[in-house]
Amino acid sequence: MARTTPRLRSTFAAAAAIAAALGGVTAITPMAHAAGSAAAAATPLSPELEAIRAAEATKIYGDPAVRPLADRKTGLISLGDSEISGEGTGNYDPATNTSANQCHRSPDSAIHRTGIPADFTFNVACSGGYTGNIRIGGSKQYADELIQSDSLAIKARNTKIKMVLLVAGANDDLQFGPVMTDCVSRWMLSQGTCEPKYGPGWQARVDGLRPKVEATVADLKTVMRDAGYADADYKLVVMGYPSPIGPDFNDNPNFPGKLPGGCAGYDSDAAWGRNYAVPTFEKGMRAAALASGAYYLDDSRLFNGHEVCMEDTWARGLYLDLGDHFPWDENTARQSFHPNYRGHGAFASCLTQLYDSGLREGSCADPASTGTPVLQAGAWDDLYKPLKNEATGNCADTTAGSSANGTAVLGWDCHGGRNQGWWYDATRKGIHVELTQDRCLDVPGANYGAGTGLIIWNCHGGANQQFVRNGSTIRPQAAPGMCLTVGAAHEAVRLQTCNGSANQRFI
Repeated sequence: MARTTPRLRSTFAAAAAIAAALGGVTAITPMAHAAGSAAAAATPLSPELEAIRAAEATKIYGDPAVRPLADRKTGLISLGDSEISGEGTGNYDPATNTSANQCHRSPDSAIHRTGIPADFTFNVACSGGYTGNIRIGGSKQYADELIQSDSLAIKARNTKIKMVLLVAGANDDLQFGPVMTDCVSRWMLSQGTCEPKYGPGWQARVDGLRPKVEATVADLKTVMRDAGYADADYKLVVMGYPSPIGPDFNDNPNFPGKLPGGCAGYDSDAAWGRNYAVPTFEKGMRAAALASGAYYLDDSRLFNGHEVCMEDTWARGLYLDLGDHFPWDENTARQSFHPNYRGHGAFASCLTQLYDSGLREGSCADPASTGTPVLQAGAWDDLYKPLKNEATGNCADTTAGSSANGTAVLGWDCHGGRNQGWWYDATRKGIHVELTQDRCLDVPGANYGAGTGLIIWNCHGGANQQFVRNGSTIRPQAAPGMCLTVGAAHEAVRLQTCNGSANQRFI
């Protein structure tokens, strides 16, 4: 993977260059052969597509025949936009990195790196793609590209497809790339935050894209049925989008600064994106997946702790390709804010775990900042709950909605905000705040004495971040005689000797 730093000539020139699309002909990677059931009769392809299919079959098998499903080599395929094409890795198939084709497909993209056994992996996603470039009867994105559903129709007849992965929606009503471009430009030109501009209409954008994603899933199922598959013969997975930027970069001991690190933007916009824009988008994607009968992978929190400007970042920051695009054009900054090599590795791990789990939906994140994604059953929306104190009626709350290291935890009026949502990781015994998967309830300095106030800190899985529930009490595992206590409304959550009082019970 190419690793270079942003090349910035001037603030105003860079801002002008950020008018980029933020959004995979086909890479084939050999991988174990699996038997399958006999296929139903396939609907004939158009002469144009049949010619392409026959040529590909000859390349794979030595002749153009369509084989029975049980006799085919196996395959995995990804469709969608830049989030899954490989944009941001810096390593692209040369045919998709030209002035006439900017799909930016990468051999490092997630579909080529899963642990799901398959003979071939196909990436037909394309940077900048929207659902109209995927659906049956849609439009070609570039002259030398097929509509992505047509590519699927060909692959489904030449191989036994085990998984169809769809990542799409960001380039429909949401226009995620242009919004992020504007947010960065406004910061660079000191024009004020972008949240007031986009926040009020964000839900409407999500509502607009949802039926388009549902219709796309329905079309992909039709393509597979026309190719002779029953719905149970493969898994169709809709994957969401992770948040590439967050507001906690100042906690990175090696934070290089916003421009050198590529996390250009207002702090409050970064918080809005992580705390509202991406979660709202995720809810829409989840609803579309469930309504259309697809499998769903919620990775909205996957990059928490690995955002741009954080330690071990899994996303590429602001990147201006001035060498290949000079004078500046619409492609100059298109690689910005996309998963890098490590990010696609995280996607691949999560997809493998979901495929092997038997779950219809799962959520993936790095729960203890180890660099290893872990799948949880269900979606994050259902996993976070408030911790309400029985005596005060208050909820455990991070002060002022902050997720910075050292933020005090208080008992505060319950309002359902993300700074009052908590998830107990039963395996690691950590308690995560809903603001970010990367911050956990913490006993500072491992001081388990009476009166110690609780804070949140970067999750690390250490003893001072391990808690157990004993009835309705919450106790440090290292000091089971001490209980989390809220003395009175709006006071800090502290450790006190367990005494059975209502102030120590959380419901």
